[in-house]
Amino acid sequence: MIAALEVVNLQSNNFIGKIPQLNRNFCDLVMIDLSYNKLQGPLPRSLRKCSDLEFLNVAHNQIRDVFPSWLGSLLSLKILILRYNRFHGLIGEPGGRVVFPTLQIIDLSQNGFSGSLPSKYFDHWTAMKVFDTDPSSYTGDSFSPFIWPYQSSYIGDAIPPFRWPYTEFATFDYSMSIVAKGIQMNYSKIQEHLTLIDLSSNNFSGAIPETIGSLKQLKLLNLSNNILSGPLPSFLANLTNLESLDLSQNRLSGEIPQELTQLTSLAVFNVSYNRLTGPIPQSQQFATFENNSYKGNSGLCGTPLSRKCDDPKALPPSSPTSEEDQDSGSAMELDWKVVCMGYASGLVIGVVLGNCLITRRRAQRLVKNFGKRKQRRRR
Repeated sequence: MIAALEVVNLQSNNFIGKIPQLNRNFCDLVMIDLSYNKLQGPLPRSLRKCSDLEFLNVAHNQIRDVFPSWLGSLLSLKILILRYNRFHGLIGEPGGRVVFPTLQIIDLSQNGFSGSLPSKYFDHWTAMKVFDTDPSSYTGDSFSPFIWPYQSSYIGDAIPPFRWPYTEFATFDYSMSIVAKGIQMNYSKIQEHLTLIDLSSNNFSGAIPETIGSLKQLKLLNLSNNILSGPLPSFLANLTNLESLDLSQNRLSGEIPQELTQLTSLAVFNVSYNRLTGPIPQSQQFATFENNSYKGNSGLCGTPLSRKCDDPKALPPSSPTSEEDQDSGSAMELDWKVVCMGYASGLVIGVVLGNCLITRRRAQRLVKNFGKRKQRRRR
Protein backbone atom coordinates (compact mmCIF):
# COMPACT_ATOMS: atom_id res chain seq x y z
CA MET A 1 0.00 0.00 0.00
CA ILE A 2 1.29 3.44 -0.94
CA ALA A 3 0.34 6.61 0.90
CA ALA A 4 -2.03 9.06 -0.76
CA LEU A 5 -0.70 11.17 -3.63
CA GLU A 6 0.89 14.41 -2.41
CA VAL A 7 2.83 15.78 -5.41
CA VAL A 8 1.61 16.42 -8.96
CA ASN A 9 4.28 17.92 -11.23
CA LEU A 10 3.28 17.98 -14.91
CA GLN A 11 4.94 21.21 -15.98
CA SER A 12 6.41 21.91 -19.44
CA ASN A 13 4.36 19.48 -21.52
CA ASN A 14 1.69 19.90 -24.19
CA PHE A 15 -1.36 19.02 -22.12
CA ILE A 16 -4.58 20.54 -23.45
CA GLY A 17 -8.18 20.76 -22.30
CA LYS A 18 -9.63 21.47 -18.89
CA ILE A 19 -8.09 20.58 -15.54
CA PRO A 20 -10.22 17.66 -14.28
CA GLN A 21 -12.24 17.83 -11.10
CA LEU A 22 -11.24 15.73 -8.10
CA ASN A 23 -13.55 12.74 -7.82
CA ARG A 24 -12.95 12.00 -4.17
CA ASN A 25 -14.27 13.86 -1.16
CA PHE A 26 -10.80 14.40 0.21
CA CYS A 27 -7.43 15.45 -1.17
CA ASP A 28 -3.93 14.95 0.23
CA LEU A 29 -2.15 17.00 -2.42
CA VAL A 30 0.51 19.33 -1.08
CA MET A 31 2.02 20.51 -4.34
CA ILE A 32 0.49 21.01 -7.84
CA ASP A 33 2.56 22.32 -10.76
CA LEU A 34 0.79 22.43 -14.14
CA SER A 35 2.74 25.38 -15.56
CA TYR A 36 3.83 25.73 -19.20
CA ASN A 37 1.08 23.69 -20.84
CA LYS A 38 -1.97 24.58 -22.94
CA LEU A 39 -4.67 24.02 -20.35
CA GLN A 40 -7.96 25.89 -20.70
CA GLY A 41 -11.19 26.50 -18.85
CA PRO A 42 -11.56 27.56 -15.22
CA LEU A 43 -9.73 26.22 -12.18
CA PRO A 44 -11.61 23.23 -10.75
CA ARG A 45 -13.49 24.24 -7.60
CA SER A 46 -12.78 20.81 -6.14
CA LEU A 47 -9.27 22.06 -5.30
CA ARG A 48 -10.77 23.56 -2.16
CA LYS A 49 -10.81 20.02 -0.78
CA CYS A 50 -7.00 20.05 -0.71
CA SER A 51 -6.69 21.43 2.79
CA ASP A 52 -2.94 20.67 2.94
CA LEU A 53 -2.09 22.34 -0.38
CA GLU A 54 0.98 24.58 -0.08
CA PHE A 55 2.02 25.19 -3.68
CA LEU A 56 -0.16 25.85 -6.76
CA ASN A 57 1.44 26.90 -10.05
CA VAL A 58 -0.61 27.09 -13.27
CA ALA A 59 1.48 29.77 -15.02
CA HIS A 60 1.69 30.01 -18.81
CA ASN A 61 -1.54 28.31 -19.78
CA GLN A 62 -4.80 29.51 -21.31
CA ILE A 63 -6.96 29.32 -18.19
CA ARG A 64 -9.93 31.68 -18.31
CA ASP A 65 -11.43 32.46 -14.91
CA VAL A 66 -11.97 35.16 -12.29
CA PHE A 67 -9.74 35.51 -9.25
CA PRO A 68 -10.01 32.25 -7.22
CA SER A 69 -10.96 33.85 -3.91
CA TRP A 70 -12.32 30.48 -2.80
CA LEU A 71 -8.72 29.27 -2.47
CA GLY A 72 -8.39 31.69 0.44
CA SER A 73 -9.86 29.09 2.78
CA LEU A 74 -6.78 26.87 2.30
CA LEU A 75 -4.88 27.64 5.47
CA SER A 76 -1.63 26.02 4.28
CA LEU A 77 -1.34 27.69 0.87
CA LYS A 78 2.01 29.50 0.70
CA ILE A 79 2.64 29.94 -3.04
CA LEU A 80 0.03 30.90 -5.66
CA ILE A 81 1.24 31.50 -9.24
CA LEU A 82 -1.37 32.36 -11.91
CA ARG A 83 0.95 34.30 -14.24
CA TYR A 84 0.31 34.57 -17.99
CA ASN A 85 -3.22 33.26 -18.33
CA ARG A 86 -6.62 34.78 -19.06
CA PHE A 87 -7.79 35.58 -15.57
CA HIS A 88 -9.92 38.72 -15.60
CA GLY A 89 -12.32 41.01 -13.78
CA LEU A 90 -12.35 42.69 -10.39
CA ILE A 91 -10.75 41.01 -7.42
CA GLY A 92 -13.18 42.68 -5.03
CA GLU A 93 -13.30 42.10 -1.29
CA PRO A 94 -12.55 38.81 0.48
CA GLY A 95 -15.56 36.71 1.34
CA GLY A 96 -14.37 35.24 4.63
CA ARG A 97 -12.75 36.27 7.87
CA VAL A 98 -9.51 34.43 7.10
CA VAL A 99 -8.15 34.70 3.56
CA PHE A 100 -4.75 33.30 2.51
CA PRO A 101 -3.25 33.67 6.01
CA THR A 102 -0.03 31.78 5.12
CA LEU A 103 0.47 33.20 1.63
CA GLN A 104 4.04 34.34 1.00
CA ILE A 105 4.27 34.42 -2.79
CA ILE A 106 1.53 35.55 -5.17
CA ASP A 107 2.08 36.16 -8.88
CA LEU A 108 -0.94 37.39 -10.87
CA SER A 109 1.07 39.12 -13.59
CA GLN A 110 0.16 39.25 -17.29
CA ASN A 111 -3.56 38.68 -16.92
CA GLY A 112 -6.64 40.86 -17.36
CA PHE A 113 -7.46 41.84 -13.78
CA SER A 114 -9.00 45.31 -13.42
CA GLY A 115 -10.30 47.74 -10.81
CA SER A 116 -8.52 48.78 -7.63
CA LEU A 117 -5.68 46.85 -6.04
CA PRO A 118 -6.96 44.23 -3.54
CA SER A 119 -6.43 46.35 -0.42
CA LYS A 120 -8.72 44.23 1.78
CA TYR A 121 -6.72 41.11 0.95
CA PHE A 122 -3.48 42.78 2.03
CA ASP A 123 -4.97 43.04 5.51
CA HIS A 124 -5.30 39.24 5.74
CA TRP A 125 -1.86 38.24 4.46
CA THR A 126 -0.35 37.91 7.91
CA ALA A 127 2.57 35.74 6.74
CA MET A 128 3.91 38.83 4.94
CA LYS A 129 3.69 40.88 8.11
CA VAL A 130 5.38 38.77 10.77
CA PHE A 131 7.84 36.06 9.92
CA ASP A 132 9.28 33.54 12.38
CA THR A 133 10.76 30.78 10.20
CA ASP A 134 14.37 29.74 9.81
CA PRO A 135 15.99 31.84 7.03
CA SER A 136 18.08 28.87 5.95
CA SER A 137 15.14 26.51 5.40
CA TYR A 138 13.31 25.85 2.14
CA THR A 139 9.65 25.25 1.38
CA GLY A 140 8.58 21.78 0.33
CA ASP A 141 11.20 19.69 2.11
CA SER A 142 9.02 18.00 4.72
CA PHE A 143 6.62 15.51 3.18
CA SER A 144 4.91 12.57 4.79
CA PRO A 145 6.67 9.19 4.42
CA PHE A 146 6.02 6.76 1.61
CA ILE A 147 4.96 3.35 2.98
CA TRP A 148 5.97 0.33 0.98
CA PRO A 149 4.32 -3.13 1.43
CA TYR A 150 6.00 -6.27 2.60
CA GLN A 151 7.15 -8.46 -0.29
CA SER A 152 7.92 -12.12 0.50
CA SER A 153 9.15 -13.19 -2.92
CA TYR A 154 10.94 -11.48 -5.77
CA ILE A 155 12.34 -12.20 -9.20
CA GLY A 156 16.06 -11.92 -9.60
CA ASP A 157 18.50 -10.05 -7.41
CA ALA A 158 17.47 -6.56 -8.44
CA ILE A 159 14.41 -6.41 -6.18
CA PRO A 160 15.27 -6.94 -2.53
CA PRO A 161 12.68 -8.09 0.00
CA PHE A 162 11.13 -5.50 2.32
CA ARG A 163 9.87 -5.85 5.81
CA TRP A 164 6.52 -4.45 6.80
CA PRO A 165 6.19 -1.60 7.26
CA TYR A 166 9.05 0.03 5.41
CA THR A 167 9.04 3.81 5.51
CA GLU A 168 11.08 6.37 3.61
CA PHE A 169 10.83 10.11 3.97
CA ALA A 170 10.81 11.85 0.60
CA THR A 171 11.96 15.40 0.04
CA PHE A 172 10.72 17.51 -2.85
CA ASP A 173 11.78 21.11 -3.36
CA TYR A 174 9.37 23.61 -4.83
CA SER A 175 10.67 25.44 -7.89
CA MET A 176 9.41 28.40 -9.87
CA SER A 177 10.31 31.02 -12.44
CA ILE A 178 9.44 34.67 -11.75
CA VAL A 179 10.46 38.12 -12.91
CA ALA A 180 12.31 39.68 -9.98
CA LYS A 181 14.67 42.63 -9.79
CA GLY A 182 14.06 43.38 -13.45
CA ILE A 183 15.12 39.98 -14.79
CA GLN A 184 13.64 36.50 -15.00
CA MET A 185 14.87 34.40 -12.13
CA ASN A 186 14.63 30.62 -11.81
CA TYR A 187 14.36 29.27 -8.29
CA SER A 188 15.26 25.57 -8.01
CA LYS A 189 14.58 25.97 -4.30
CA ILE A 190 12.41 28.55 -2.56
CA GLN A 191 13.59 29.86 0.77
CA GLU A 192 11.01 30.02 3.51
CA HIS A 193 11.60 33.72 4.12
CA LEU A 194 11.02 34.78 0.46
CA THR A 195 7.92 36.96 0.16
CA LEU A 196 6.79 38.67 -3.03
CA ILE A 197 3.78 40.23 -4.76
CA ASP A 198 3.69 40.55 -8.55
CA LEU A 199 0.55 42.19 -9.94
CA SER A 200 2.23 43.64 -13.04
CA SER A 201 0.84 43.80 -16.58
CA ASN A 202 -2.85 43.98 -15.70
CA ASN A 203 -5.40 46.81 -15.74
CA PHE A 204 -5.34 47.80 -12.08
CA SER A 205 -6.26 51.46 -11.55
CA GLY A 206 -6.56 54.00 -8.76
CA ALA A 207 -4.16 54.79 -5.93
CA ILE A 208 -1.75 52.44 -4.18
CA PRO A 209 -3.62 51.45 -0.97
CA GLU A 210 -2.16 52.15 2.43
CA THR A 211 -2.75 48.56 3.57
CA ILE A 212 0.16 47.40 1.46
CA GLY A 213 2.43 49.31 3.85
CA SER A 214 1.64 46.77 6.59
CA LEU A 215 3.38 43.90 4.74
CA LYS A 216 6.69 44.57 6.44
CA GLN A 217 8.32 41.26 5.47
CA LEU A 218 7.78 41.86 1.75
CA LYS A 219 10.96 41.58 -0.30
CA LEU A 220 9.77 42.00 -3.90
CA LEU A 221 6.91 44.23 -5.05
CA ASN A 222 6.04 44.63 -8.73
CA LEU A 223 3.04 46.79 -9.71
CA SER A 224 4.40 47.87 -13.10
CA ASN A 225 2.51 48.20 -16.37
CA ASN A 226 -0.90 49.07 -14.94
CA ILE A 227 -2.84 52.36 -14.88
CA LEU A 228 -2.25 53.29 -11.25
CA SER A 229 -2.58 56.99 -10.46
CA GLY A 230 -2.15 59.40 -7.56
CA PRO A 231 1.02 60.17 -5.62
CA LEU A 232 3.91 57.86 -4.92
CA PRO A 233 3.03 57.11 -1.27
CA SER A 234 5.47 57.67 1.57
CA PHE A 235 4.07 54.70 3.56
CA LEU A 236 6.04 52.39 1.24
CA ALA A 237 8.95 53.29 3.53
CA ASN A 238 7.38 50.88 6.07
CA LEU A 239 8.51 47.96 3.86
CA THR A 240 11.94 47.94 5.44
CA ASN A 241 12.89 44.50 4.03
CA LEU A 242 12.08 45.46 0.46
CA GLU A 243 14.80 44.58 -2.07
CA SER A 244 13.00 45.36 -5.33
CA LEU A 245 10.28 47.94 -6.06
CA ASP A 246 8.96 48.28 -9.62
CA LEU A 247 6.24 50.88 -10.24
CA SER A 248 7.13 51.67 -13.84
CA GLN A 249 4.66 52.36 -16.66
CA ASN A 250 1.81 53.77 -14.61
CA ARG A 251 0.35 57.26 -14.13
CA LEU A 252 1.80 58.11 -10.73
CA SER A 253 2.37 61.82 -10.09
CA GLY A 254 4.00 64.15 -7.58
CA GLU A 255 7.44 63.92 -6.03
CA ILE A 256 9.44 60.89 -4.89
CA PRO A 257 9.09 60.91 -1.08
CA GLN A 258 12.28 61.43 0.86
CA GLU A 259 11.06 58.77 3.31
CA LEU A 260 11.90 56.08 0.75
CA THR A 261 15.59 56.61 1.49
CA GLN A 262 14.94 54.54 4.64
CA LEU A 263 14.75 51.41 2.43
CA THR A 264 18.39 50.49 2.91
CA SER A 265 17.94 46.98 1.45
CA LEU A 266 16.53 48.29 -1.82
CA ALA A 267 18.63 47.05 -4.74
CA VAL A 268 16.18 47.71 -7.60
CA PHE A 269 14.00 50.82 -7.91
CA ASN A 270 12.09 51.56 -11.09
CA VAL A 271 9.58 54.42 -11.49
CA SER A 272 10.17 55.02 -15.20
CA TYR A 273 7.37 56.23 -17.49
CA ASN A 274 5.16 57.91 -14.94
CA ARG A 275 4.33 61.57 -14.32
CA LEU A 276 6.66 62.27 -11.43
CA THR A 277 8.13 65.70 -10.75
CA GLY A 278 10.67 67.38 -8.51
CA PRO A 279 14.11 66.41 -7.21
CA ILE A 280 15.32 62.81 -6.91
CA PRO A 281 16.38 61.83 -3.36
CA GLN A 282 20.17 61.67 -3.12
CA SER A 283 20.97 59.72 0.06
CA GLN A 284 21.29 56.02 0.95
CA GLN A 285 20.45 53.52 -1.81
CA PHE A 286 19.21 56.19 -4.20
CA ALA A 287 22.82 57.10 -4.94
CA THR A 288 23.21 53.70 -6.66
CA PHE A 289 20.25 53.85 -9.08
CA GLU A 290 20.88 54.72 -12.74
CA ASN A 291 19.04 56.82 -15.33
CA ASN A 292 16.83 53.94 -16.43
CA SER A 293 15.10 54.02 -13.06
CA TYR A 294 13.64 57.46 -13.84
CA LYS A 295 13.34 57.82 -17.61
CA GLY A 296 10.01 58.93 -19.04
CA ASN A 297 9.36 61.46 -16.23
CA SER A 298 9.94 64.89 -17.81
CA GLY A 299 9.43 66.68 -14.49
CA LEU A 300 12.17 64.88 -12.52
CA CYS A 301 15.55 66.49 -11.94
CA GLY A 302 18.80 65.89 -10.12
CA THR A 303 21.40 63.11 -10.11
CA PRO A 304 21.67 60.75 -11.95
CA LEU A 305 19.74 62.74 -14.57
CA SER A 306 21.59 65.39 -16.56
CA ARG A 307 18.76 67.84 -15.90
CA LYS A 308 19.55 70.06 -12.93
CA CYS A 309 16.81 71.12 -10.56
CA ASP A 310 17.63 74.84 -11.04
CA ASP A 311 17.23 74.46 -14.81
CA PRO A 312 13.97 76.05 -16.05
CA LYS A 313 13.67 73.19 -18.52
CA ALA A 314 13.21 70.84 -15.56
CA LEU A 315 9.79 72.32 -14.91
CA PRO A 316 6.92 70.23 -16.25
CA PRO A 317 5.32 71.77 -19.33
CA SER A 318 1.88 71.61 -17.74
CA SER A 319 2.92 73.71 -14.73
CA PRO A 320 4.09 77.20 -15.80
CA THR A 321 5.45 79.60 -13.19
CA SER A 322 3.55 82.70 -12.08
CA GLU A 323 5.91 84.91 -14.09
CA GLU A 324 5.15 82.89 -17.20
CA ASP A 325 1.46 83.25 -16.47
CA GLN A 326 1.84 87.03 -16.19
CA ASP A 327 3.92 87.21 -19.35
CA SER A 328 1.44 85.13 -21.30
CA GLY A 329 -1.41 87.26 -19.95
CA SER A 330 0.35 90.48 -20.89
CA ALA A 331 1.09 89.11 -24.34
CA MET A 332 -2.55 88.19 -24.86
CA GLU A 333 -3.67 91.60 -23.64
CA LEU A 334 -1.20 93.31 -25.99
CA ASP A 335 -2.40 91.20 -28.90
CA TRP A 336 -6.01 92.24 -28.33
CA LYS A 337 -4.99 95.91 -28.15
CA VAL A 338 -3.19 95.62 -31.49
CA VAL A 339 -6.23 93.95 -33.02
CA CYS A 340 -8.55 96.64 -31.68
CA MET A 341 -6.26 99.44 -32.87
CA GLY A 342 -5.98 97.89 -36.29
CA TYR A 343 -9.71 97.42 -36.50
CA ALA A 344 -10.42 101.04 -35.44
CA SER A 345 -7.85 102.58 -37.78
CA GLY A 346 -9.05 100.42 -40.63
CA LEU A 347 -12.63 101.49 -40.01
CA VAL A 348 -11.70 105.22 -40.08
CA ILE A 349 -9.64 104.86 -43.25
CA GLY A 350 -12.41 102.91 -44.87
CA VAL A 351 -14.99 105.57 -44.07
CA VAL A 352 -12.77 108.37 -45.37
CA LEU A 353 -11.95 106.56 -48.61
CA GLY A 354 -15.58 105.70 -49.07
CA ASN A 355 -16.65 109.32 -48.69
CA CYS A 356 -13.96 110.49 -51.09
CA LEU A 357 -15.05 107.94 -53.68
CA ILE A 358 -18.71 108.91 -53.38
CA THR A 359 -17.88 112.63 -53.63
CA ARG A 360 -15.77 112.05 -56.75
CA ARG A 361 -18.51 110.11 -58.49
CA ARG A 362 -21.05 112.84 -57.71
CA ALA A 363 -18.72 115.47 -59.15
CA GLN A 364 -18.24 113.47 -62.34
CA ARG A 365 -22.01 113.15 -62.75
CA LEU A 366 -22.51 116.93 -62.28
CA VAL A 367 -19.86 117.75 -64.89
CA LYS A 368 -21.35 115.30 -67.33
CA ASN A 369 -24.90 116.61 -66.87
CA PHE A 370 -23.71 120.26 -67.20
CA GLY A 371 -22.00 119.49 -70.51
CA LYS A 372 -25.15 117.93 -71.98
CA ARG A 373 -27.27 120.99 -71.06
CA LYS A 374 -24.76 123.35 -72.68
CA GLN A 375 -24.88 121.46 -75.99
CA ARG A 376 -28.66 121.62 -76.05
CA ARG A 377 -28.64 125.44 -75.67
CA ARG A 378 -26.29 125.86 -78.64
CA ARG A 379 -28.64 123.91 -80.81
